[in-house]
Amino acid sequence: MGDVMDRQPNARPVIIKRKKIIKGGGHHGGAWKVAYADFVTAMMAFFMLMWLLNATTEKQRKGLADYFSPTIPVNRISGGGDGAFSGDSVTASGDQPQSGAGAATMYSPEQGQSEDASTEASQMKAQAEDLQEALTARGGESMTMEQALRHVVTKVTNEGLVIELFDLEEMPLFDGNTATPMPVAKEIAALLVDVLSMTTNKLAINGHVRAFPITLVENPAWAMSASRAQTMRALLQDAGIDSARVARIGGFADRKPVTSNPMAIRNNRLEVVLLRRNR
Repeated sequence: MGDVMDRQPNARPVIIKRKKIIKGGGHHGGAWKVAYADFVTAMMAFFMLMWLLNATTEKQRKGLADYFSPTIPVNRISGGGDGAFSGDSVTASGDQPQSGAGAATMYSPEQGQSEDASTEASQMKAQAEDLQEALTARGGESMTMEQALRHVVTKVTNEGLVIELFDLEEMPLFDGNTATPMPVAKEIAALLVDVLSMTTNKLAINGHVRAFPITLVENPAWAMSASRAQTMRALLQDAGIDSARVARIGGFADRKPVTSNPMAIRNNRLEVVLLRRNR
């Protein structure tokens, strides 16, 4: 009887549940280990940097920076020569061959000395300040001089001290699209001769003009910029500048605009440059 009851078709099945027990927290991946390693590496690099800053001189730090610079072969001031902790230039005078096929002919020892370059830069800056003071003083002499100085700005560049003369909307330096000077251009030339007498630098005169419409059959920019530079040279010489001081003149057409709009009148300008040595 008992066997018959055990085989009843409506008897409930026996369900066995097996619970998986995970011990030790399981495996959560190793990303935290990578992050920790990066953190430790960064801290080590930081402490090495702090140690180097305290253990090296200014010259050694400059040499170390230049050692990792990609511009070492063309850097004349500090090329990182003689190892990582030296700031000597790779073109220093002591390292240049003096004879043979590799002799230094185009580059003088004076140019390779950072002290000379620094001294010349300081002299040029002082010269710019003196010249600006002289121009300001002359501008206070009369209303005419003050109006003329509205056309003049000065700046120091790699080429030298640049005295820039530019057109104003209501008062251009030249008559229309010609090289015929207006009276204000002659007044500025006379003013420049007075202040340029304070210096002995060679001079360069560069002409620039605004862009012209592309619909023109012949673009007058090249001829006009060169002619205006020639005119300014003549005005300076007529006002008393020594012609031997003029090293070169040039016309740059509309290739170097100083405004976002190349056709702006402000791009009509002349540059009288007091050249650095060997320029």
